[in-house]
Amino acid sequence: MPLTTSAFNLPEHLAPKADPALIAADEQHFAAIAESLEQTISELSDQLDAIRKAPSRFGQEAVEKDVETRRLTGRLRALRRFGLDLCLGRVVPAGDTEPLYIGRLGLTDSDGRRLLVDWRSPAAEPFFGATHANPMGLAARRRYRWTRGRITDYWDEAFTADPATAELPGGTAALEDLSAFIASLGSSRSARMRDVLGTIQADQDAIIRASSRGALVVDGGPGTGKTVVALHRAAYLLYADPRLGHRRGGVLFVGPHRPFLAYVADVLPSLGEEGVQTCTLRDLVPEGADAALEDNEVAGLKSSANLVKAIEPAVRFYESPPKEGMEVETPWADVWLSADDWSEAFDVPTPGTPHNEAREEVWEELLTILVDKFDTDEVPENLLRRSFAQNPDLVEAFSRAWPLLHYTDLVADLWRVPAYLRLCAPWLSADELGKLQRSEPNAWTVSDLPLLDAARQRLGDPEASKRRRRQKAEAAAERELMDRVVEDLVAADDSEMLVMSMLRGEDMQEKLMDDSVLIADPDQLAGPFAHVVVDEAQELTDAQWQMLLQRCPSRSFTIVGDRAQARHGFTESWQERLERVGLSNVNLTHLSINYRTPEEVMAEAEPVIKAALPDANVPTSIRSSDLPVIHGSVADLDSILTTWLDAHAEGIACVISKNDAGHSSLPASPRLRLLAPELSKGLEFDLVVLIDPEDFGTGIEGAVDRYVAMTRATQQLIILTTAERTHGTR
Repeated sequence: MPLTTSAFNLPEHLAPKADPALIAADEQHFAAIAESLEQTISELSDQLDAIRKAPSRFGQEAVEKDVETRRLTGRLRALRRFGLDLCLGRVVPAGDTEPLYIGRLGLTDSDGRRLLVDWRSPAAEPFFGATHANPMGLAARRRYRWTRGRITDYWDEAFTADPATAELPGGTAALEDLSAFIASLGSSRSARMRDVLGTIQADQDAIIRASSRGALVVDGGPGTGKTVVALHRAAYLLYADPRLGHRRGGVLFVGPHRPFLAYVADVLPSLGEEGVQTCTLRDLVPEGADAALEDNEVAGLKSSANLVKAIEPAVRFYESPPKEGMEVETPWADVWLSADDWSEAFDVPTPGTPHNEAREEVWEELLTILVDKFDTDEVPENLLRRSFAQNPDLVEAFSRAWPLLHYTDLVADLWRVPAYLRLCAPWLSADELGKLQRSEPNAWTVSDLPLLDAARQRLGDPEASKRRRRQKAEAAAERELMDRVVEDLVAADDSEMLVMSMLRGEDMQEKLMDDSVLIADPDQLAGPFAHVVVDEAQELTDAQWQMLLQRCPSRSFTIVGDRAQARHGFTESWQERLERVGLSNVNLTHLSINYRTPEEVMAEAEPVIKAALPDANVPTSIRSSDLPVIHGSVADLDSILTTWLDAHAEGIACVISKNDAGHSSLPASPRLRLLAPELSKGLEFDLVVLIDPEDFGTGIEGAVDRYVAMTRATQQLIILTTAERTHGTR
């Protein structure tokens, strides 16, 4: 179906770009895309309806139906969400006359003609990676800017000896200085990260497409696109690396805080990926939401990976077989359960089996050992097992030797009982033991979370054995009912071929059985994951790294950060730090170009961080906003914000202050934010207003908070101080 409206909606000052000689080929191609989109959406909708109306299945068939439903739903959502703006741009290979159009997703027409190439495919790589030094086989490239589904600007580049004579299919290229494209990177911000796929640069794309083997560190200062790279890499790896698919573990994305995750929430869906799990470190443990900060000295003791290792001996303390045997009574005879029998049963669980799950295995082995001491020809085995299982002395002895444990109780006991902590962490000094004790052991802190997580993983669900026992009973009851039904059907079958007898077959019985009752609701963040992406990784302690390492056995990581933005310092190299926490195969990459922060702001911010960290990796800004950094008085805050909001119909302003007291009267606007310095990390705003930045703190932590807050600005920075500090401020 032809387009009724042009895909181009260029403003008046770009009228020369609307020349049909420049855009006629695109218009024709967009018409084909629109027709194919309509047909594809209709076909996918029909497929989805058919799957949903199909008879419900059980077991593996149910899982496969659910996977296919999710796949179709996700693709439909992406196609309906973007329409024509699925197309990012086009490239013209050298020696070719036909352009290749690059899209968020691949798209073909009914004849199999490729209309859009998925941005993650090898064929699309030159669109992002080509430079004049390395054209990657291209003659030309065109990038589009889409606004509300129509093109409001585009940029052409020619990779020829004489760009002025460059020809594109249908006419001459609309060549212009690359600065126009760079300037577009500073356009107005919104409440969520704007679409950036079409602006990926060659240095960023090389990192996005790097191998997933081992740990890849992306080191870069503010504005270099670290988060952009991390998000796009997650989507790329799921598409390109078969080892990382959703059914092979999938990808976990870990951000620094909730405002950050809300800000980037639209990015992965816009890339066609909705299956990536996103979270903060607090989200990995239920107690994380309400955890408070702790005294720096105590938090420092808990930041070591050594203290996390204390969880293992803390659990083993509750896995000791009795040293003496016992007589176990039954209605038929008494049976001696020796200390060796206890030890044999306790050795049954495979190493690494969670404590509470292993408990069921040990119990079943104990019952088997006792039953084997009887002559089952005289007493049926099921009666013997039931008698032993109901013996109160045996149950009590076993519960003392291998109790059900809850992870919060285990960790609380470490902070409550000095002797227990000394047993589990013998390297701690008496002074350190005393500092770790507290009157309210269950008043959880952020530094407790790695220990809680380790205990939770090591112990498992204390209700798991009860749940499995109940599920087995339900499955057994269902199997017994099915057997009776099958026997009745077979008995009543008078057909010549006795077709009902096929129901006795094992394969058929598996199909009839609903084994979904054996499936428990999984913890979506427990892992294991095939790949983990960590943003703002410079802030993680050794103990927090253990939370992520145990969720990624393959040690496949993308680690994004900036050593100069570490609030508590980062004196080691990335290689040294990561090898110390358990990552040995580490590859380091650097991003050194600041695409976001104008040079006026960076000139003000660089001395702030250099004063505290002379070797800080400060990136080079390549754009200017022509807006100076303004210094003034806090008394002018309201008028500054009101004036800015009135003058700018779009964009977001943010006030960053250590203390929000006195700022409650700020103008009411959905385009205005108020944040503490530590919560601004990873975000970006058109206007940033700093209130009394010297109050952000002293030393490295204060310098980092000031540097990070200043570099959130994409257009202008204003620094305000209280009246008594204004004098003498330039």
